[in-house]
Amino acid sequence: MFDKRYYYLIKIQYLGYRFHGWQKQPDVKTVHLMIDRTLKYILKDVRFKTLGAGRTDAMVSANEAALELFIYNKSITDLNEFLALFNHNLPQDIRALSIKEVDKEFNIIQDSKLKEYHYVFSEGQKNHPFCAPILTTILEPLNVEIMKRGAKLFEGSHNFKTYCYRATDKGEYFRTIESSEIIDNTVYKANFFPEQSYVYKVVGKGFMRNQIRLMFGCLIKLGRGEVTLEYIEETLKNESTEVMDYIAPASGLILHSLDFQ
Repeated sequence: MFDKRYYYLIKIQYLGYRFHGWQKQPDVKTVHLMIDRTLKYILKDVRFKTLGAGRTDAMVSANEAALELFIYNKSITDLNEFLALFNHNLPQDIRALSIKEVDKEFNIIQDSKLKEYHYVFSEGQKNHPFCAPILTTILEPLNVEIMKRGAKLFEGSHNFKTYCYRATDKGEYFRTIESSEIIDNTVYKANFFPEQSYVYKVVGKGFMRNQIRLMFGCLIKLGRGEVTLEYIEETLKNESTEVMDYIAPASGLILHSLDFQ
């Protein structure tokens, strides 16, 4: 018997601090596991599957992420009612933002146009423990002004092999970064946040494993005086064989938004 399929795009947000990333893994809690567990509960005997727009690592959060929901033989009759029921049953650190029906031509992987990531950080002081889920504390003072200059060097099309975790000789490492900048943090606020904090903003089509954390790790080393602006320029050249040895902590990284074609 032919199965009729219905397709839905769901936008979500989550605090990743207690999760082992997006992707399902044996014996640990992941965002995808909790999403599917909740859908199974509310859809009961209706057959379905889900596919995420991408993966986030353990402890990485998302202000806006997306998944595609495929439902077999029975459509959702009231999207608003479904969204309310979904949120009622999701754990408190995951929220569904919206749902809309799409057609079978929609591809959540291929149609994802741009992703904007934020890395939230402060420097030079120990912060309130409540900051830990979304803000990385760099205890020693950093030269943020030179880090701002270093961040701009990542913009454009370059060889990012240095900034791919466990890169091999077989991968495709030539990528384009649309925007890379460090700004004062006016996006994420709480009364226990430090008086001064920053956001490293990166926009691009797609990113390799740990790429942003390795890029920001290099910027931390730059702020400490361990590497130079010229070093960053050299790592982005086609012939570079440099391996970045410092990955910035995961908990400061947030998938801020993503756009679809």
